[in-house]
Amino acid sequence: MTAVAQPAIPAGQVDLFMGVDFNYRDLFHNGRVYDFLINLTPGVKWNMGKGWQATAQAMVPVVNQYGAYYKRVRLNMAALSKEAHWGERWYLRVTGGLFDDERYGVDAKGMYVVNRALALEAQAGLTGFCSMATGWAASTPERVIALVGADVYLNRWNTQFRARGGRFLYEDYGAVAEVMRHFRHCTVGVYGQYSDKGKANGGFKVIMMIPPYKLKRRKVNVRPATNFRLTYNQQGDAYANAVYRTDPEENEREGWFGLTPVPSPKERGEERIED
Repeated sequence: MTAVAQPAIPAGQVDLFMGVDFNYRDLFHNGRVYDFLINLTPGVKWNMGKGWQATAQAMVPVVNQYGAYYKRVRLNMAALSKEAHWGERWYLRVTGGLFDDERYGVDAKGMYVVNRALALEAQAGLTGFCSMATGWAASTPERVIALVGADVYLNRWNTQFRARGGRFLYEDYGAVAEVMRHFRHCTVGVYGQYSDKGKANGGFKVIMMIPPYKLKRRKVNVRPATNFRLTYNQQGDAYANAVYRTDPEENEREGWFGLTPVPSPKERGEERIED
């Protein structure tokens, strides 16, 4: 299958990585064509073995035209996860802690691989609000998400069709459908979505692997983030059909899991790890 496993960190190793969070908006009301918000995103991952992983990420503003709420250095993620799989068909990941989009709580993601062309997925989570932007602010975890979906893979053309629907983060009900074409070091795709609050919307995504594409493994590894992800939203609506991330490097290209289904990334020509 294509693009269902994140790059695995061997047990006992720690990765220190750096990425960039790039945001812009075109409101045209303050004399600037665009407002920019650019953050450095240093992070750490520790594979403790037996499917356990700890991860954390910070936000360090370097350009901020979005206002005082975004000016502080703050913790963006801090989570502990446990992964399990049964054979090459059943996959489960349970995560607890601080997620992105200023959420904290617990989350479970599962996948059942029917065959090389079809996989079924589900996600459920219970979260509350948690922000460190202007001091400590938090709410009781009461917000539930529940999503189910399917992925269809045309392996001959390295093309993926994905659809999922249910209850999203901001209590809207809807569905998202997307088509992605996976290349050796890049994925491009288009998507359409609908929710009872945000109505119809759509856009495109580009996810690029960041060099080096091969990495010598040590006990402690320093590297850039695995991918750069760009999403364009036609309506500029950040709340409809929204879902938080539980891993700072989670994306549509590499999926949810650090466990590698068949064929392996090496067989796909995307291996990052050298012994």
